[in-house]
Amino acid sequence: MKKAPMTIRGAEALRGELQELKTVLRPQITAAIATAREHGDLKENAEYHAAREQQSFNEGRIAEIEHKLAMAEVIDITKLNANGRIVFGATVDLADEDTEEEVTYQIVGEDEADIKLNRISIASPIARALIGKEEGDVAVVQAPSGSKEFEILEIRYV
Repeated sequence: MKKAPMTIRGAEALRGELQELKTVLRPQITAAIATAREHGDLKENAEYHAAREQQSFNEGRIAEIEHKLAMAEVIDITKLNANGRIVFGATVDLADEDTEEEVTYQIVGEDEADIKLNRISIASPIARALIGKEEGDVAVVQAPSGSKEFEILEIRYV
């Protein structure tokens, strides 16, 4: 199977969530199931069924995170020698050629993308248009509303 790129920060966030699910939520759910069992008949015990469902979701998320971490190729972007080119993990300042509005994006793995935090997936149209470009270049992004042009103002590897 193909390894998925991930930043160190993304891998640490997943490890933190995994630790929380295993050491905090799992024991809470186990205790809730034990308490619900004490209430008697399990066939009609809504608390028991809700706790078992929560346990199922938690175990599913644990398995999902473990799989993502196993398939991750963790990349330390501070040690990249990209020769001034945009690569995975780079943080890029852009200016929209039409509106002159400036925006900053970091190119990250699919599992850590979050547009609210200006982290875009390596598979996104914007990231694909930016990869390999240098400061001063213009990237043409094919958007559903038509093509947009962005001038690359600055590239950082932090």
